[in-house]
Amino acid sequence: VRGNIVLDRSVFDVTPRQVGFDDEPLRPYNVGPDGLLLNFKAVIYTFTPDPANGQVQVRFEPPLAGLSVTSKLPLTSAPCADWRRQLQADFSQPLQVRFAGGYPASCGEREWPVAFPDPAQYAPRVLQALWAGVGGQLSGQVRYGARPAQARLLVDAPSLPLSEVIKDINKISNNVMAQQLFLTLGLQQRGQGSLEASREVVLRWWRERLGEPVPVLDNGSGLSREERSSAQGLARLLLWVHRSPFQAELVASLPLSGQDGTLRRSRAQASAHLKTGSLRDVSGVAGFVHSPGGKTWVLVALVNSPSVSGANARALFDVLVDWSAEQADRPVKP
Repeated sequence: VRGNIVLDRSVFDVTPRQVGFDDEPLRPYNVGPDGLLLNFKAVIYTFTPDPANGQVQVRFEPPLAGLSVTSKLPLTSAPCADWRRQLQADFSQPLQVRFAGGYPASCGEREWPVAFPDPAQYAPRVLQALWAGVGGQLSGQVRYGARPAQARLLVDAPSLPLSEVIKDINKISNNVMAQQLFLTLGLQQRGQGSLEASREVVLRWWRERLGEPVPVLDNGSGLSREERSSAQGLARLLLWVHRSPFQAELVASLPLSGQDGTLRRSRAQASAHLKTGSLRDVSGVAGFVHSPGGKTWVLVALVNSPSVSGANARALFDVLVDWSAEQADRPVKP
């Protein structure tokens, strides 16, 4: 390539969040939306024990130009619990990742996905490394810029169907994918890929079909302390979905209790398709409970409490799911 490789990310108009949500900037769920989102701006570090040499081999993917990572660490006999802390990782220098500790041999091979500390440089460095990896040469740089008006599109990659995209979002509760989809609503309906345009689209839809009151929207994902909705409002939305032509697709996208996604660890005996949500001191579920008698009930539960979160909230929701299924099959009193 004689010149530069130019990356155009202008399809979305978003301001990057400066501080990691809940003070966890390197957790992959904290990655922000981007008009040119590659690999969720994350680096996956793989730790493979080599018992014969008493070491663990450290690899990372995808390749990033200029990234240097400690490649070997000593194996230890420590328990596998809290193995990440034992690595003594230092991500303070985005291009010089260091592991100063050890790795428990009992862990076997493990992966650690980490959000790249310099997200704006993620795409250019990945593209530069991939181009060099296939033997490509570049006289200029990989940089951001606007696509010239006369540029021709040579390769077109269609998206997955919307039903498949939503399933990926809901099953594993992927915040950045939810934000990307939210921004696309504004882009397609208002010609502007901004949060403001997307809020207008969703709230107008809500008023036309569900009336008032409307929820308070922020970025279109669960990664917000500003968004608000009552349990009643969410229940009205789910009832509308259940009566709509899209019911089957939406229900199939939700995690199934005890089977997959974020409900894999659920101990509820009843069958339920539910979207989970959790932040520090906040937990919730919303979806559909299916009774043994063939009835379906809408269930919404929201908890805002530092004492009922995490495992405590999950146990509470499991009990609520089973109770709801039992109520659904009880005979209605005249």
